Formats: sequence, structure tokens, C-alpha cells
Amino acid sequence: MKKIILACAIAASATFSLPSFAAPAAAHYSTEDSSIGDLMDNPKTKAILDKHVPGLTSAEQIDAARGMTLKAVQQFAPDTVTDDALAKIDADLAKLPAEK
Repeated sequence: MKKIILACAIAASATFSLPSFAAPAAAHYSTEDSSIGDLMDNPKTKAILDKHVPGLTSAEQIDAARGMTLKAVQQFAPDTVTDDALAKIDADLAKLPAEK
């Protein structure tokens, strides 16, 4: 898990030099559009992450990946963050409205 988070942190640091434009708020949380940080900050969505990817939210270096989406993290951890896990997370997230 440490290698996954470290790889995400390195990838995320490369994007910080690019200009950032605020995207419109999503109608619902999703693995493609919601940041890991936003998902971890909401107890309901954090529980969904813990259910489908145990250990992700408690990983030692998870804070380094807070600005990334789960879909973006998948390339660094395809055996952990699988298409099946993302689909199940999205199904559970779709039941919750975004709280922004």
C-alpha cells in the first residue's frame, strides 16, 4: 500500500505546476470526478471506500493522494483499485447526493 500511495504522490506533484481551473460541482460523488480527499472527509463516503478498498483510507501516506481521484489512482494500483471495486463504489456513491 505504501508503494501505491508514494506513486500517487509523485504523480500528483507533477500536476501541481499546471494551472488549475475549478470544475462545476458534480451532481453526485464518483470515482472519476470526486477527489479522494473529498470522499475521505465525508463519513458516509469514507465508509464506502473502506467497504470496497479496505486499508486505503488508513494508509500511511494517503494524504499525498487526497487531490487525486480513485480512477487516477487505479493506474498505480490496478490489483487493488480494480474496475469491479470502482463500479461497486460508484453504485454506492450514486445513492448519496454530493454535499457541497
